[in-house]
Amino acid sequence: MKTVVIGFLGSQLDSGSGPVRWEKWRPTVSICQHDDLLVDRLELLHARPHTKLAQAVKDDIASVSPETEVNLHLNDPRNPWDFQEVYGLLHDFARSYQFRPDTERYLMHITTGTHVAQICMYLLTEARYFPASLLQTSPARRPSADAVGTYSIIDLDLSRYDQIAARFARERQESTEFLKSGIATRNVAFNRMIDAIERVSVRSRAPMLLIGPTGAGKSQLAARIYELKRSRHQMKGEFVEVNCATLRGDAAMSTLFGHLKGAFTGAQSDRAGLLRKAHEGMVFLDEIGELGIDEQAMLLKAVEEKRFFPLGADRETQSDFQLIAGTNRDLRADVRAGRFRDDLLARINLWTFKLPALRERREDIEPNIDYELERHAKIASSNVRFNTEARAAYVRFATSGAAEWAGNFRELSASVSRLATLADGGRITESLVRDEVARLRAAWSPSEDDELSGLLPSAKLEALDLFDRLQLQSVIGVCRRSASLADAGRKLFAASREKRSAVNDSDRLRKYLARFALDWSLVQSSRE
Repeated sequence: MKTVVIGFLGSQLDSGSGPVRWEKWRPTVSICQHDDLLVDRLELLHARPHTKLAQAVKDDIASVSPETEVNLHLNDPRNPWDFQEVYGLLHDFARSYQFRPDTERYLMHITTGTHVAQICMYLLTEARYFPASLLQTSPARRPSADAVGTYSIIDLDLSRYDQIAARFARERQESTEFLKSGIATRNVAFNRMIDAIERVSVRSRAPMLLIGPTGAGKSQLAARIYELKRSRHQMKGEFVEVNCATLRGDAAMSTLFGHLKGAFTGAQSDRAGLLRKAHEGMVFLDEIGELGIDEQAMLLKAVEEKRFFPLGADRETQSDFQLIAGTNRDLRADVRAGRFRDDLLARINLWTFKLPALRERREDIEPNIDYELERHAKIASSNVRFNTEARAAYVRFATSGAAEWAGNFRELSASVSRLATLADGGRITESLVRDEVARLRAAWSPSEDDELSGLLPSAKLEALDLFDRLQLQSVIGVCRRSASLADAGRKLFAASREKRSAVNDSDRLRKYLARFALDWSLVQSSRE
């Protein structure tokens, strides 16, 4: 491939006249004097006052490297220290130049030109407007011995540098572990989602939407995203969390956008509002679907324009915040029902991530149990551990289909906290686990356990599969609403009566109850 160098003329470094000029290091000329760097073409940019020098440099290159074609390009900013002007001229040059990366290799010479020009060349190369590597030249340590100097080529594709790539990979892993609170999660889909959130978090300030059931960890994840961005110096303001379900009427407007004194009854002083408090920081609006339509309209303006009117004000205030929204609702359905603005949804769902419920991540329950124990130890300043048998029993139940975890991770956290608090001597025993499992079962199916607990001892209830327990609960309900054993049997087996030659529903029901050591009289006596 041909080698093409693009660079600015050095008005001072490239100057010189007479034979003595060959004893001086001139960076643009020296590029073409290296035995191991054959330059096929040099695209030399220069300002109008330096046209004569540019021609002299071209002639000198022709004498030392006749195989190098030198093309002069007038690049004449009014102010060579004006970043915007210099960047614009270089950008125009890059857009108009006919690059042929399949047959030519491009090097951007960044040694000459003003510092502004060098910065602009770097930025345009990094953004791939110039599909090139950087070329840096420097004089020899003893210029009198060698006027050619040295050069180095810098490839901006950092993935090609093993140590840098390894460092970036390590930092990304540390960032994802931070977002997961250090929990060694095993769910593949969840880990993949966290990887995506990490990339978006450090590269974008656009709004994010976290969807998931209550207790799935939306609030904790939003706080972690904020801390990650703050550690990267991408944010210096506060993290502000708002539960929109608690906001109504003037209080909602005032809480979010602030108010002036006297804006409404009870407004006895000015209030900045939480969006203003989050200036240069992040605001997490949990349950954003609960906001009223008026608040949604003002929020859209605040997100898009970074300014809004406090309640009762005739002058706008500004706040440059990043928004993360959370919801457990179907916002698209709310848009169709007229409860949520479609333009606001379009603005906040550029990056949408769905957090799964705990029951969808059963392989992550065990590492979360360990995390909750460690968290309790920090809060209570005491270490608590499971006995081996107790841990096995709790994990077995927690990861089974019988564990509903209706409150998701928040409920798991509460459960582990109860066990740790009640543990004598820092040890969670099988007895404590049995009591906690019974408490959880009762919380998830209160009507079922209330009725069956009067018929079966707790040990037998715990031994039942959820399938058998639900089926027995339904049968007991029919029995208690029936006048007799035969009446209950007819109701329970009505669909199959006509398919049987001999009908004895009472006996069939009696045998079913006997499987659980129950009889009709016991069921009837426990009706109250």
